[in-house]
Parts: sequence; C-alpha cells; structure tokens
Amino acid sequence: MAAPMSDCRKALESMQPSVLPGGAAPYGNFPDYARFHPPEGRVRLLPTTLLSRLFPNQRERPLLGLDVGCNSGELSIALFRHLLGLQDNRGSPECSMAGTDLSLLCCDIDSELIKRAKQRNPFPASVSYVTLDITDPNTREPLLHSYLSKFGRSAFDICFCMSVTMWIHLNHGDSGLVAFLSCLASKCTYFLVEPQPWKCYRAAARRLRKLGRNDFDHFRSLTINGDMAEKITEILTKDCAMELVCCFGSTNWDRSLLLFKSSRPNTCGD
Repeated sequence: MAAPMSDCRKALESMQPSVLPGGAAPYGNFPDYARFHPPEGRVRLLPTTLLSRLFPNQRERPLLGLDVGCNSGELSIALFRHLLGLQDNRGSPECSMAGTDLSLLCCDIDSELIKRAKQRNPFPASVSYVTLDITDPNTREPLLHSYLSKFGRSAFDICFCMSVTMWIHLNHGDSGLVAFLSCLASKCTYFLVEPQPWKCYRAAARRLRKLGRNDFDHFRSLTINGDMAEKITEILTKDCAMELVCCFGSTNWDRSLLLFKSSRPNTCGD
C-alpha cells in the first residue's frame, strides 16, 4: 500500500520508476502488491454482514467509504464485493445481497497505480480513484470536501487503512503518524485499520540499505515502536476520540484487522 512521500523524496526523486531495484518501495507503492498479499487474505476475516451490522437503519442515501493507500485497486474492489455480498464477477451494486448502497473513494500517492486502478475498475459508478497525498492538507481537504459535498455530507461512514501506517510513520515520523491517524479518525464514524508490525519496519529499512541507501529519515528516531497494533490502538483511543470495537483476527502475514468507532457525538449525523 502506498503512503505519502517524506523529505527523503529529494534524494530519490531522480529514480524512475518510484519502486527501486531489489523490491524496495520507499512509499509502499509496490506495483504487484496484490500478488504477495492477496486481497482474499484480508476480506475473509470480515463478515459479509459487516455494513448492515454497523449501519442497521435503512438509509435513502449511500454509505460513504474512504480507502487510503489503495495501490492499484485490487483490495478496494475485493472489499467492495465482499461487503456488498457480490462474491462473483457477475454481481452488481444494484443487486447487493447486503441491501446496502456504498460509494467508495480510493486514493493513493502513486499516479501510475491509480491509472491502473481506473483501467480495471468494474464499478466506476460506485468506486472512484484519485491520486492524493493524504498527508498534504492543501490537496486533501479540498478534494475530500468536494467528494463529500456531492452527497451533502461532511464525513465518511467508514474508512479503510490497510498496511499504510508504517509508510506514514517511516516517512513522517512519530508526529506524522499521530497526525495521520487523528485526521482520518476525525473524518469517519468507523475506522478499519491494518497496522504493520515492527518487524516490517526493520525489513523495509533493510531493503533500502541493501541498495546502498540511507535508512528512512525517521527510522532511527521513532519512539513509537514495538507492538504497533497496541500503539496505534492507544493513539486512536486516547488521542483521537475513538473506541476499539473488535479485532477480526490476523492475516497469514501476521497483521491484525482492527475496527474502531468514533466516540464523538454526531460524527456523521449530517
């Protein structure tokens, strides 16, 4: 999953493509991510009735979702199919088994990945892809506001953040991670996050060093470390007005799927 670029971009911007030789992707923008972490490994952990459980009341308007760091869209589409009960390729949102209408905005910093996602999108009326550095408020706020205003809304019902937090953390440091989580928590009612464990941080830094390059700018100075699922839970519950609803278990690559709910009043009651 891709994440925003850091100050180390200047040292790497001359490298094309943005994924370096040897499998190192400094921003998480692996071109074949779905091959080594298949979407099915995540969606199988989620109940197909999740949306109807979280939003039991019938609504005349669609649920709004935000998928941050969507890469080339394979997981976005898998989530969309799974949560709407469209498990086979013949399904369509109009005949959703879940009886739920979902509009999903998916963003990634890598324009080439977004281009591929748009080309392969089987649900263009319901799933949208945009190139966006989610940590840049000057581009983030107008874009998200424009999307939400089309539905007369000011926040999303659910946000997905799958294997993105490490790349934010490595490229923007402890304060960047906290700001990122706080931003997303303020923009949704429910927040589904898959944090990378600390061993993945070490592996990402090691891949850069094997190429003769320096560590990520912030890697050596990170004080938020260790059990990252626990640390991210602590940030969201103590600093971002969210509560942990449940953990859906772990993927085969040892990453937990954690669901949080905003404890702010009327988060999406607009």
